Amino acid sequence: MRVHDLSPANPLPPQPQEPPLREDRFNYTPVSGSVSLARHRTARLIAEWGHPELAWTTALVVSELGTNALLHGCLRDRLFQVAIVLRPALFRIEVSDPRGERWPTLRAAEDAECFGRGLPLVVEVTDRWGAEPRSIGKTVYAEIDLHPRPQPQQHPEPKPKPTTRPPR
Repeated sequence: MRVHDLSPANPLPPQPQEPPLREDRFNYTPVSGSVSLARHRTARLIAEWGHPELAWTTALVVSELGTNALLHGCLRDRLFQVAIVLRPALFRIEVSDPRGERWPTLRAAEDAECFGRGLPLVVEVTDRWGAEPRSIGKTVYAEIDLHPRPQPQQHPEPKPKPTTRPPR
């Protein structure tokens, strides 16, 4: 399991960024229905952007990070933002909220606990995750590497066999 101390004093080193091919940012009110809206929007957009095979995974990540923002990072009357960015080599999901003092913590949930399983799910289905400070609040992100799609094998057309007619 990939674990990193995500305190503001120890952020992940910045990664070189390729320019985005597609990007979407949308602000949501801090109510439970917003997580469902964000999940559906993300799944629809990633499919429209040519990666329908990632729709389920990205919707799961948005749901988990969005729920965490709603439960642990939102303040009354302050929006949270979901951003999705498609780059040539990766897909990035960002959820920003106004509470910069509450950083995500990866932990193992006890069997009887109702909470604590979302971030481990994100870790399992993504290639990287982390958090970055903002001037107000923080952004928690997850990245999925895009692997080249296998191309269908091109088989040459079989040459027609010459037909011979039996003598008449």
